[in-house]
Amino acid sequence: MTPRRPASPAQGSSAVAGEVLFEFMTRGNATRCAAIDVATGVEVVVVGPPSAIETQLKAVALRKLRARIARGG
Repeated sequence: MTPRRPASPAQGSSAVAGEVLFEFMTRGNATRCAAIDVATGVEVVVVGPPSAIETQLKAVALRKLRARIARGG
């Protein structure tokens, strides 16, 4: 049985080429979500409440990453 790779919302996007990795860390009353573009190494971080839904934090981080890459990394 082959393990499934989680789908990245950035794959196939023209704004962000390639794979995007997401990293989550919760400490106290904050959750940190980092989005890293594998091809360029550009990383952005967003912070939200621990009660935030993971997909919401991913969406915000991905938009921030696309904007950072669009303006030249």
